[in-house]
Amino acid sequence: MSGLLVLAALLPFAVGQLVGTNQAENHPTMTWQKCTGTGGNSCTTQSASVVIDANWRWLHQGASGFTNCYTGNTWDTSICPDGKTCAANCALDGADYSGTYGISTSGNALTMKFVTVSQQPNIGSRVYLMAPGSQTAYQTFQFANQEFLPCGLNGALYFSQMDADGGVAKSNGANKAGAKYGTGYCDAQCPRDIKFINGVANSAGWQPSPNDSAFAIGTCCPEMDVWEANSVSAAFTPHPCTTQGQSTCTGTSCSQPNSTQGTCDQAGCDFNSYRMGNTAFYGPGKTVNTQQKFTVVTQFIGNPINQIKRFYVQNGKVISNSNSTISGVSGNSITDSFCAAQKTAFGDSNTFSQKGGLAGISKSASAGMVLVMSIWDDHAANMLWLDAPYPPNKSASSPGVTRGTCSPSSGAPKDVESNNANAQVTYSNIKFGPIGSTFAQGSAQ
Repeated sequence: MSGLLVLAALLPFAVGQLVGTNQAENHPTMTWQKCTGTGGNSCTTQSASVVIDANWRWLHQGASGFTNCYTGNTWDTSICPDGKTCAANCALDGADYSGTYGISTSGNALTMKFVTVSQQPNIGSRVYLMAPGSQTAYQTFQFANQEFLPCGLNGALYFSQMDADGGVAKSNGANKAGAKYGTGYCDAQCPRDIKFINGVANSAGWQPSPNDSAFAIGTCCPEMDVWEANSVSAAFTPHPCTTQGQSTCTGTSCSQPNSTQGTCDQAGCDFNSYRMGNTAFYGPGKTVNTQQKFTVVTQFIGNPINQIKRFYVQNGKVISNSNSTISGVSGNSITDSFCAAQKTAFGDSNTFSQKGGLAGISKSASAGMVLVMSIWDDHAANMLWLDAPYPPNKSASSPGVTRGTCSPSSGAPKDVESNNANAQVTYSNIKFGPIGSTFAQGSAQ
């Protein structure tokens, strides 16, 4: 494991659609493996790269200009009086991956630092895997009846049904930057802090806050969280949407916390071992010991997908996921019946079923989803939904409320960014292929 980190809402810098010329864009190279046979012995290396999300990039006036279009969390309205004019005026520049963002690669490993200080502090980052040999398209994965294996990780790794070209086709020519510059992000939270959507600046209705920004338009798409974790707690969570692929939303059509409105299932159906009753399974010195390196295997069973299974491999041993000990909820994998029972036991609305369930996620998986890797902290809920009692208005002893050993007062970004500035996450040895192809299964414990 590489340091302790906490996950949460991102704190981005700036984004654009034209291409700037002040900093060359050179994607850090990274290999991953595509597997076909069984036991992890038939995997071929894919030479690819990663690209940082456009929201972190310097946005300036003109291709070679130095006047910021966006500073702090405020648009320059003289350059950006409206979304279309802003896109025509502002350029998205290349990235200094290591110096500015703390992102580096070596062979099959990607390392992302939490806080990097250059001209100004950078907090967290988000990158996408590019298609092998491509500068203009993200790698998409069709993962029905497949398994996915990232090793020695600590952070948020997930699939998003983004457009492979970064939204270029949908922009009708307005987006000149595309996937090469990390455009087109969307997820099941329908984030409203994405500064350009399909080639238009998301500046109308913008409301600054001390830490983040909120805009009028959200950008939604199905999401499969393979890994959301720190050293205390871990979860895997599918988030279906009623609309396939990237779409926009405004007002109540955007997904909201603790609401059944919107196109996407913001809550998802999660499997967190601590939340499901086994408090000795994952963490420092526990069955899956987060003080040592381990491998995570996620299997998507069936086509269409009807089950999502989890294994861990540590010190040469295959460890099956923990079983639920919650009354009325059985099993150690995600199925539609598990999700229905969990929602009933925890007193939650079953938005997972309402928004499409595993059938919806399977449609997204068959269409192809982009791999996202990130490190982040949470200005919205202090990461309590992952590793502490949440929501705060419920008793910590109520079923499903406590998700880890962190205190209800933990996770404030100002504390995390100060006390854990040196945290980092390393994703390595990524493999993808049919069930049983990425690792030697042996006998699970």
